[in-house]
Amino acid sequence: MENYSHLRFTPEHITSLAPDEIFVFGSNLDGIHAGGAARVAYERFGAVWGQGVGLQGQSYAIPTMQGGVETIRPYVEQFFDLAREWDQTTFLVTRIGCGIAGFTDEEIAPLFAEALDLYNVVLPRSFVEVLARRKNI
Repeated sequence: MENYSHLRFTPEHITSLAPDEIFVFGSNLDGIHAGGAARVAYERFGAVWGQGVGLQGQSYAIPTMQGGVETIRPYVEQFFDLAREWDQTTFLVTRIGCGIAGFTDEEIAPLFAEALDLYNVVLPRSFVEVLARRKNI
């Protein structure tokens, strides 16, 4: 049985980042960063108005407003590709999709299961708890 007690968790409120950290947030495809973590990304971490996907400043947008959970999966997979390539950067994943988009942790967390094997991707505690329950840890 695995134990994830050694993991770091994304802080609930992020107000600053180290130079090697990226704020990962849920967005909409139009890049209208008007609320929630998207607004924080825009106001503090270099998110670009009108860019709804990918790396921008010290932030990374994953679209969550375009449909069901399965429409989010390809964007999460693109994110993992970058995280594996940028292995000296720490990615702080917020509870993407669980605010304005209206999904639950139970719906979104499974998309991030692969992150448990990536030392440079930090997940919210609620995502890790969902993933741990699914693995019967």
